[in-house]
Amino acid sequence: MKQHQNHIVIENMGQAFREGMRDGVPIGLGYLAVSFSLGIAARNAGLTPFQAFLASLLCNASAGEYAGFTTIVAHAAFLEIALVTLIANARYLLMSCAMSQRMYPGISVWHRLFMAFDITDELFGIAISRPGYLNPYYTYGAVLTAAPCWAFGTALGTVAGNLLPLRLVSAFSVALYGMFLAVIIPPARKDRIVAGLVLLCFLASFGASKLPGLSELSEGTRTILLTVILAAGAALLFPRPAEPGEEESANVSFSGRQERGEDK
Repeated sequence: MKQHQNHIVIENMGQAFREGMRDGVPIGLGYLAVSFSLGIAARNAGLTPFQAFLASLLCNASAGEYAGFTTIVAHAAFLEIALVTLIANARYLLMSCAMSQRMYPGISVWHRLFMAFDITDELFGIAISRPGYLNPYYTYGAVLTAAPCWAFGTALGTVAGNLLPLRLVSAFSVALYGMFLAVIIPPARKDRIVAGLVLLCFLASFGASKLPGLSELSEGTRTILLTVILAAGAALLFPRPAEPGEEESANVSFSGRQERGEDK
């Protein structure tokens, strides 16, 4: 059974990889512009262009990197830098859990680790919006296109950040909102429930930033709390029916486990 599933992945990996690279192009272009301003923060922290490039290549997360560079400027200890970065990036743990529920039975641990290495808001959005089980090669294609753009953009910002007006550099960050809109608008137009949940998320996020108690929490902590509450409520009130391909694969996998005597 496992060999059959691996055959399916190998058979489709070329097409999925190309589709991932194609869908990663607009994300990569946005990353190139947005990470340019991140390079200025790296320069202020005393990093060289190569160090900034390496930081963005290994930690593809704007909030986490900004937090890390800020703590470097404050001469924080290594442990403090690690904790701050972990807290700022904690929302990706939720995205990883969501992606794990969409993986076909029998996928190897290595595929899971490589897919988990570079989960960002945009890459998660395009991967999770695809029907059926997640194809790891689609994720690899998107990462191969987008991640280098983020790293090179940070390095370029470190080199040329002080040569450009501050207003112009700040304007680059508008591209990030464009990528978010590109991720959420297509599914919202197809499903009124999704559109309503998107609007509810906007309102809840704004309210949490103003309410006493919640507004005192960090932005990352608020994001985690709202994600857990809203996602759990949406799953209970509007459960997503299994797609034909997923149900058939699950039944085949279950039958295979029964034949091997794994299910008692």
